[in-house]
Amino acid sequence: MSGDAAGLNEDLTQFARIDTNAVDWQPSPSPSVFRKRLDLAGDKEASRVTSVVRYEPDSVFHSHPHPDGEEILVLDGVFSDEHGDYPAGTFLLNPEGFDHAPRSKEGCILFVKLRQYPGERRQLTVDTSKGSWRQGLVEGIDVQDLYREDGHPEHIRLARFAPGAATPEHLHAGGEEIYVIEGSVEDEFGVHPAGTWVRYPDGSRHTASSPQGALLYVKSGHLP
Repeated sequence: MSGDAAGLNEDLTQFARIDTNAVDWQPSPSPSVFRKRLDLAGDKEASRVTSVVRYEPDSVFHSHPHPDGEEILVLDGVFSDEHGDYPAGTFLLNPEGFDHAPRSKEGCILFVKLRQYPGERRQLTVDTSKGSWRQGLVEGIDVQDLYREDGHPEHIRLARFAPGAATPEHLHAGGEEIYVIEGSVEDEFGVHPAGTWVRYPDGSRHTASSPQGALLYVKSGHLP
């Protein structure tokens, strides 16, 4: 995957999987910020894209807007901008019209989605270390809801698998994306260790399990 890749996993109707542990960091417009692209529509910096992003210590990025919004999950370190400091576990949804100058004093790693939130939405900052959990599909799988809003299709949440937990086979109406934050999860498509991103298209099915336990970012209902 090169730094000037033109299109990557662009077709949202297709299954896609990337183990980011096996992908090299690529440069960004800032010399101290690097990224691993997971999906990319086209070859422009202003395209729809999903990435893992690394800020080196004392990194700064120029002030910029976010047409069609931005989503950030802080995976490690502390991410900052002029609006605040966001430690690991913070979830941010910045809507259309939001602009900021991001930085990181100590360095950080982020899961980032750009240009995927057209229309009016509320700005959201969630400290998941203080969030509440509810039982998910079955006992042993707990869910912390991050974003769900009338009039918009996506449901974003964390899913926590206890060791040995498994889902029944289920349909992905509207599709689903996961990013494995901790542990490992497996299904008919393989074993997905921490750092793996998987996209299941609309209408797909699977059965997910985690022999050792796992923590996942999950987004569903947003794929055509």
